[in-house]
Amino acid sequence: MNPGPSPPRSRFTRRSTAKDVTAGLDLAGKTILITGCNSGLGLVSMQVLAKCGAHVIGVARSRDKAEMAAERAGVAITPIACELSDLDSVVDCSEQIRKLDRPIDVLMCNAGIMALPELRQKHGVEMQFLTNHLGHFVLVNRLLDRVLQAPAGRIVMVSSLAHYFSVPGGIDFDNLSGERRYDPRTFYGQSKLANLLMSNELARRLAGSAATANAVHPGIILTPLMRNLSGIQFNLSSLLSWPVARSAEQGAATQCYVATAPALEGVSGSYFVDCNPARTSIHARNPDLATRLWAVSEELAADYL
Repeated sequence: MNPGPSPPRSRFTRRSTAKDVTAGLDLAGKTILITGCNSGLGLVSMQVLAKCGAHVIGVARSRDKAEMAAERAGVAITPIACELSDLDSVVDCSEQIRKLDRPIDVLMCNAGIMALPELRQKHGVEMQFLTNHLGHFVLVNRLLDRVLQAPAGRIVMVSSLAHYFSVPGGIDFDNLSGERRYDPRTFYGQSKLANLLMSNELARRLAGSAATANAVHPGIILTPLMRNLSGIQFNLSSLLSWPVARSAEQGAATQCYVATAPALEGVSGSYFVDCNPARTSIHARNPDLATRLWAVSEELAADYL
């Protein structure tokens, strides 16, 4: 789905870094919200975009984690706590951001968890689906008016090539709790497919406005996200043909590019890999699946929207 203009190809590659793709950009006056700012891709994105002049709202599981990350990165941010698996915390986070009373130029949904070895549940759903998708769903919907207030607000969903390896049918609406069967790999893929479907549905709903929504695959990077991979059968070679050799600085390039590139103004409903448009799975291209996921997400999060 691409309700806006077709995305142009860039000169950047999988070896480009976040600094490379933002070189020369002046982001003064821009407000950029980043979830999971305290480590990995979020930390790099926060550092690079803040040093380009943006006012970064750094969201982490605790305010202390966000503050320590900013100090380590050598930048000044507005730190806010948010535990995405606790929807009350997401509501509180959104209210704190709303009190800042400023438009949001970029809402980067970066935080996530990966391949939990054993089934964990909260709010009646499996934890990866809750954290990676539903928490961001609530946050985005509660702040969407702030994105629309920006001259050309952008929502950037950090998905993954793992969306190709989801559960049968893409989203198993009859087993979102994981109680019937649970597999760490496919449930992670389901949550990443949900990110992509949410981005596509957002793009459809934002059509006619100046705001856009796009999704990205950052690549395979050895960050804290991968801490659960040991001890389970998770075939990384099935995700990508190239070796695990990308740095966090390289991994953050695509999300920073999609968040800021002038060439992408008006581009919406696209999926990017290595700073360039890429093809998605057949499930990610199913508008009916995206519409159903949105409706089910609204039902699951009704008390928090």
